[in-house]
Amino acid sequence: MQTIIEKLNENLKVVYRQSLDADTKLDELQQQGHGKFKALFTEEAGFNFEAKRFKPYVLDVAADVKALSEQEQIDEEKLKTTVLKLQSLLQLLATFK
Repeated sequence: MQTIIEKLNENLKVVYRQSLDADTKLDELQQQGHGKFKALFTEEAGFNFEAKRFKPYVLDVAADVKALSEQEQIDEEKLKTTVLKLQSLLQLLATFK
């Protein structure tokens, strides 16, 4: 289980760095009058909220990983949801490169 948590944390570090750059780019686009959208992800992505920037989504996944790391027995459903959220973030961030 520890290996899974370590891999999730490694991916979170990558996502966090990329999200900072992407949020900066989104800020620039919004200042130029672009970026008129309600949220980065739809409900189907597994997030329980809507945000116009990446950082809140990264923090949400980080909270999930922290909760998983504190469990004695891994909750497979929570793990699956967390991995899907992380995957969604990585895919969308890839479009900002």
